[in-house]
Amino acid sequence: MAATKSACLDALSEVIDPELGMNIVDVGLIYRVKPEEDRVEVDFTLTSPGCPLAETIQNDIKRVLHEKTGVSEVQTNLVWNPPWSIDFMSEEARLELGYPI
Repeated sequence: MAATKSACLDALSEVIDPELGMNIVDVGLIYRVKPEEDRVEVDFTLTSPGCPLAETIQNDIKRVLHEKTGVSEVQTNLVWNPPWSIDFMSEEARLELGYPI
């Protein structure tokens, strides 16, 4: 049975952006989640192209999706379009970091 998009997003909310100390879903780094059969494809971005933690975040995405949803294959795609901005953050994340809503 395929994992649901909701289950995938719940799992991904356990991945923490080490620089911000917040989960990557609330930070707005997840652009697309496409679950199919025993596979999930995830498009994600970073807050800046030079982020030294890209590999760490990518590995954490794969790990939590395997662990929490049981899928055997996770395809991650690092994308830059559209460029990330604070507008992609959840209201809670913006408030916690002191940005206006």
